[in-house]
Amino acid sequence: MDFSTTMNKADMAVTKAQVDSLNKSLGLNTDKKGNSILGKDDFLKILMTQLTHQDPTKPLSDTAFISQMAQFSSLEQMTNIGEGFKKMNEILASNQALNILGKKVQITSGSHNVEGVVKAISSGPSPQVLVDGTYYDYSDVQKVME
Repeated sequence: MDFSTTMNKADMAVTKAQVDSLNKSLGLNTDKKGNSILGKDDFLKILMTQLTHQDPTKPLSDTAFISQMAQFSSLEQMTNIGEGFKKMNEILASNQALNILGKKVQITSGSHNVEGVVKAISSGPSPQVLVDGTYYDYSDVQKVME
């Protein structure tokens, strides 16, 4: 049985087109920090390495490997989207907290209620409001009054 670990030009062109199409549809090239992420060249290097080191009696089909890479890319993109939603939620919470600056609020913290005017806001992932000299989590605000 004759076994070759190199792809012919037609298969290489088809694989390259599929990888380019997948990366384009997913918007892959660089991450948010500007670092390179897996691209078509990396994919082809991994594919060639896998083909070189696989068991010749149990070869992996090219479509199975492409499917694995597509699943990996999808998982990475879903993770990035989740991180983006988390950051967007933090920004929205900070903006909502800014909207109550100078307004009278009712806060439930633990077992006691506090009513007073919001004098300051701390920003960050969990914004806090300053009422009567004490900072409370924005999420503890129960009511906003004029």
